[in-house]
Amino acid sequence: MTTFAIVGAGPGLGLAAARRFGKAGHHVALLSRSPQHQDNLVYELAREDIDARGFTADVLDPASLTAALQEAAEKLGPVEILQFSPVPRGDFMKPVLDTTAADLDDPLAFSVKGPLTCVNAVLPGMRELGRGTLLFVNGGSAVRPKAGVAGTSIAFAAESAYAQMLHTALADENIHATQLIVPGAISPDSATSSPEKLAELLYGLHTDRKGFRHYAEPMPDPQDGTP
Repeated sequence: MTTFAIVGAGPGLGLAAARRFGKAGHHVALLSRSPQHQDNLVYELAREDIDARGFTADVLDPASLTAALQEAAEKLGPVEILQFSPVPRGDFMKPVLDTTAADLDDPLAFSVKGPLTCVNAVLPGMRELGRGTLLFVNGGSAVRPKAGVAGTSIAFAAESAYAQMLHTALADENIHATQLIVPGAISPDSATSSPEKLAELLYGLHTDRKGFRHYAEPMPDPQDGTP
């Protein structure tokens, strides 16, 4: 049995994705900064007979990410699916004219060095398995930059470029890199972007293995706000 590892595991999309992949027969590795949050998620998943464990890591600390993913593979089995979907900090979202070069250090470390570190940690195991899926989840600013959230717009664009290069470079090895863009807010009441709907979309990206970029819903027209 292989492992679904989620970086940025929380009670919304993280729990829904863990539940969806766990019900499909994968062990679940929950990576986050908070052991207490991990314990809560492990408890919820255990009630549904899903084998999940928490591993403490900080996206801004590459060594902790590598150690957590290696420990997850050792304890649960090789990581076949990696989902990178941590929530950026609020201070990443300054207006572009108020953003300094130093303000980009953490956003770029979070959205570029973080996923690169994770991919490098799981790629040897995927190659040994002969298959794998890399799931990248981003907001709409990854494809349409917003001047009010300059740090995430710049960092998400860089993450997108990295993920798209992986999509091409790994295709011949049966390792599928794919991106899900969520233009609006993730909400339990959303018809398109509830945690459960997004988890189902992510599972479909893993199984269908077609194309690089996918959308949870159409991007609004920047001129009038309509799709």
